[in-house]
Amino acid sequence: MSVGETVVAMVMSVRMVSPLPLIFLLMIHGVSSADWGVSYSHSHICALKDSSVIMSCTYTYPTGYQINKVFWTKTNVGEFPDLFEDPEYSQRLQYLGDKQQNCTIRLNHVTLKDSLEYSFRFTTNVTEGRWIGKPGVSLTVTDLQVESPERVTEGDSVRLTCKSSCTLTDRATFIWYRNSQPLTERRDRNNELLLLSVRREDAGRYSCALHGHTYISPAVHLNVMYPPKDISVSISPSAELVEGDSATLICSSDSNPPAEISWFKENQSSSVGSGQSFSALQSGRFYCEAHNQHGSQRSDAVTVTVKDAPQRVSVSISPSGEIVEGDSVTLTCSSDSNPPAEISWFKGRKFVASGRIYSISKISSDHSGEYKCKSRNKHGEKYSDAVTLNVLYPPRNVSVFINGFGEIVEGDSVTLTCSSDSNPPAEISWFKGRKFVASGRIYSISKISSDHSGEYKCKSINKHGEKYSDAVTLNIMYPPRNVSVYINGSGEITEGDSVTLICSSDSNPPALNFSWFKEDESSSVGSRQSFSALQSGRFYCEAHNQHGSQRSDAVTVTVKGRLVILYMSIGVVGGAAVIITMLLIR
Repeated sequence: MSVGETVVAMVMSVRMVSPLPLIFLLMIHGVSSADWGVSYSHSHICALKDSSVIMSCTYTYPTGYQINKVFWTKTNVGEFPDLFEDPEYSQRLQYLGDKQQNCTIRLNHVTLKDSLEYSFRFTTNVTEGRWIGKPGVSLTVTDLQVESPERVTEGDSVRLTCKSSCTLTDRATFIWYRNSQPLTERRDRNNELLLLSVRREDAGRYSCALHGHTYISPAVHLNVMYPPKDISVSISPSAELVEGDSATLICSSDSNPPAEISWFKENQSSSVGSGQSFSALQSGRFYCEAHNQHGSQRSDAVTVTVKDAPQRVSVSISPSGEIVEGDSVTLTCSSDSNPPAEISWFKGRKFVASGRIYSISKISSDHSGEYKCKSRNKHGEKYSDAVTLNVLYPPRNVSVFINGFGEIVEGDSVTLTCSSDSNPPAEISWFKGRKFVASGRIYSISKISSDHSGEYKCKSINKHGEKYSDAVTLNIMYPPRNVSVYINGSGEITEGDSVTLICSSDSNPPALNFSWFKEDESSSVGSRQSFSALQSGRFYCEAHNQHGSQRSDAVTVTVKGRLVILYMSIGVVGGAAVIITMLLIR
């Protein structure tokens, strides 16, 4: 390094690091550091991309020196290269100064890469007479960016801001563009665009620029959200169709975000389709409804006419709940057809009425059954599905059936069945006389006895009423039992008299055949219910019916004797007859 360079370096270190005694510098070749220097109007410059930047400066050097070369260089880059010899700068750099005191330059079309520190350097006719002005000018090149919300809703107030990475050195006037067209809306703090009560027409691509500059910021899209409007339906190819054809309905609307479409047929609460288009196969008035998260709107209805045979034939019943005998009931037939159809009503296969409405006043159980309507026009006919009229009524025709025929004999099994006509089905209770004995349609008695004899009836009951059956009698047949002998009078009689014995028994049917026996004798002594005993002994009876027989216990009959004089002629003794008299007591 030359002495001049040493002086310059020492002076620079003084300016950049810490003060040194000036007397030390003045001793070198008698040159004062105050005679050397570079002064910049702005040490920091913020410039817009593609603009021109002027770096104003002045410089001084000692009297007697002559300027040999002046140039600008990038600070802290190697050996201080001359920017005028740099291809990246040579075409854009213009020196506006002189070789006396002014060192101002203009750098045109600045780019983001130009953001560096730049310094002015000059050399003199003396080898050691060189100088660089450090620190130099710090240049920051910025672009413009628009900051805005991604989405706004119609009616909101929106503020857009034009931002740069540094504060522009030159006082800037901002210009705003929407879709490349300049705007005149209100600005706030110069670099802000305020949109009060934003409208859907305000949507678009926004960019900003500086007055007097060609650079325009990248555009950002302002998305204005709003509910559907201007909704309408178009029909293709025609609103009048022949059976089998279809009409395409197209729903158009203006909304953001795009609306979801639902299709409806008038007088029906449920949708019949979705999507922008809908194929109508039947007559009716149709409309579409467009909806997004900001609201919904429906179109006016359009009419589609299909000339066809009846379709969608159905029957409705009023009232729709329970139908009780005596109510009035209306059946209504609905049918899609063009031209309108003639309606016929059928119960099962039997024709019962004509017309869209079939009314039954004071309905009875005889009206229960399946009904359907037939819809017919010149293009064809169609039946509805059958509907069932279920007429509710209280029990009637209540009766009791006894299983089997003929006599019921003790020990048999007997089943009583209750028959009842009712709707809904009735609950059944059984009574013997007035006494409740069982529940259920069937009342079974196994090994029946005479105790079960009596009158039985059943009661049929549902929520609409109750009814008893007529009583039926259970007549239980059984063989004689409890057979006994009754003595009319006393069991003791006098010889020649008689005692009447009567045979009694319990049986069903009553015993009509009786037999009397004397103990220890195998043959009967009588065959009627009563028997006259003339002699002593033990007697019993036996009662008979078709189901069996039973004998009684024996009773004793005692016959008491009396004096009897018997005359017996023995012969003649001594010429006289001999008579012996005997007294017999029996």
